[in-house]
Amino acid sequence: MSDKDGKDADEADDAKASSKAKAADAKKTDADDDDEEEDEVDDKGKKKKKKAKIIYDPRKWKLFWIVSIISLVADQATKIWARASLPVGGHGTGPGGKCIVPDDITARVCGGLPVKVIDGFWEWRLSMNPGSAFGLFGGMGPNVTRIFLSAIGIGAVAGMIMMMRRARADQRILHLALALVAGGAVGNLIDRIIYSVVTDFVLWKYKTHEWPVFNIADVVLVIGVILMFFDIGGESKREKERKKRSKQKARERARAAGLVKD
Repeated sequence: MSDKDGKDADEADDAKASSKAKAADAKKTDADDDDEEEDEVDDKGKKKKKKAKIIYDPRKWKLFWIVSIISLVADQATKIWARASLPVGGHGTGPGGKCIVPDDITARVCGGLPVKVIDGFWEWRLSMNPGSAFGLFGGMGPNVTRIFLSAIGIGAVAGMIMMMRRARADQRILHLALALVAGGAVGNLIDRIIYSVVTDFVLWKYKTHEWPVFNIADVVLVIGVILMFFDIGGESKREKERKKRSKQKARERARAAGLVKD
């Protein structure tokens, strides 16, 4: 091989190595940009947010469906138990004045009788709620309330699924929160569609004060909303850290390009 051929081969090898190095740098830069989620700059020099990538992650959906189903089953099982087992009083429309549950409780010809769990603090008391969680919106009329709150329930479940699709894989608290809200919303939605009212049976009180009667679906809904606020707080902190890292990287790049002196 002549010196010229050897020189050409070395130059070709150097060119290939340089090309690979550039490709690796570009790949690393893209990965860093994805990790930091930096703001893009348009033609006018204005910052614009990158669109969040929707990536299918089977682990988050597994958690979502497991928690949602457990919440739903727990809610419906306890409601079936309450309607079948808790005592009611009054003269109902059944044979011999027997109370028909839930119709006679809804019509207010019968009512649930208290069963003490913790004397003075906690009772089981069967109640039929035409409103939403903790008795809200119960005075709108049965038909209006049923349609209105059923639509809200369906919209809430659809919203939880959409939020799950956009949630990152590391947002475990948000996954759990969305699952609890979805399970609770479906639990009360089933009652509302079948009976036009929601079965409540848990009563908390202190001395003469009584809180609205509630059920397991209400509990998981409230816990889910609280967890959402925790996630929002964490995301706010993460966003501040991201902006700080982004500014630091911009300074480092400017310093490397000689635009900024130490």
